[in-house]
Amino acid sequence: MTPIKIPLMRSTFFDEARTRERLAEFVKTSPRLSMGEQCAAFEKAFCAYQERSTSVLVSSGSAANLGLIQALLNLGRLKKGDKVGVSAVTWATNVMPVMQLGLIPVAIDCGLEHLNMTAALLEKHIDGLKAVFITNVLGFCGDIEGIATLCKKKGVILLEDNCESLGTRYKGKLLGNFGLASTFSFFVGHHLSTIEGGMICTDDRELASMVLMVRAHGWDRNLTTEEQKTLRTKHGVDDFHARYTFYESAYNLRTTEISGFLGYLQLPMLEPTIKKRSDNFVRFHAAAQKHEDRYYPLKADHIERLSNFAMPLVAKSPKILADTVKRFEDAGVEVRPIITGDITTHPFWTKELPKADCPNSRIIHSQGFYFANNPDLTDAEVQLMCGLL
Repeated sequence: MTPIKIPLMRSTFFDEARTRERLAEFVKTSPRLSMGEQCAAFEKAFCAYQERSTSVLVSSGSAANLGLIQALLNLGRLKKGDKVGVSAVTWATNVMPVMQLGLIPVAIDCGLEHLNMTAALLEKHIDGLKAVFITNVLGFCGDIEGIATLCKKKGVILLEDNCESLGTRYKGKLLGNFGLASTFSFFVGHHLSTIEGGMICTDDRELASMVLMVRAHGWDRNLTTEEQKTLRTKHGVDDFHARYTFYESAYNLRTTEISGFLGYLQLPMLEPTIKKRSDNFVRFHAAAQKHEDRYYPLKADHIERLSNFAMPLVAKSPKILADTVKRFEDAGVEVRPIITGDITTHPFWTKELPKADCPNSRIIHSQGFYFANNPDLTDAEVQLMCGLL
């Protein structure tokens, strides 16, 4: 087997050596490593970057999805048995919390031209849905503004899993800002690395407060003094017993000061890495467009700035996919399927739910792949991968 020369992820951090040195010094000198001031500083800085009023740091992007759904259940905005639309091309832990918490996922197909849900595809299923948890796949989006308008018209909660699209801007707005709330991942291979980590963002104060409780056991420790007083008065809890009083169904989704430190340190480096990835994408996209007999053309001209950490393509036949994968792997370039492909074909889904009719997602499942778009790629490596197409 040819050794991997161009992996999907080459380094843990941007500016790897300096970041590791700073991290080692922080660990040696910090008086506290459990969640505290560093996490709060990262949350505040991420709010400013993402243009949201509240950001809540958690242990992973998957934890962010779980915590957000639980918070909506606790508030009564969702109820067990409600139907929630999900992107058919998504990540498993976008759908699993919906199922685990007693909601019913309804898979919505995507467009082959951008791998994402559209308002037209959603409209076929919108009646009966209480929420839509859309996944912005690999930096792309469909007409998400139209989706937001449709959801508002129908009284449906719109949530965004933006774990794969941090920094993409569409019609003047960052992805992750079109719905009630959004989730992000800082996994080591994503746009910004805290090794593991995630964030929940919203402008809804009531929801933000509930997320804070869901993150840590269901107690009120991270709420404002006024919010604590209201809760304690309502439930007849004195200040002594409030230290270990649990008001809501919750988890321990907290992370550590190490994650907070890394996030705060890496955030100023995010824009340069996005610029490098965006420039790489332009070259990959141009190369793929020369071969529309082999690959479905990707539409990106509706997106002001596309930010992805891997370059996806869908071959026009399984044979073309096999040929392309072999060519890449023979050259030492790591390739993967396009995340889950059609989520409704996976065993965890078929054990409990029927397969859905998602023909475009099925094509992506059987004929899609992606390869590296990391900021460490050299010009020669980008040129090599363009040539391999």
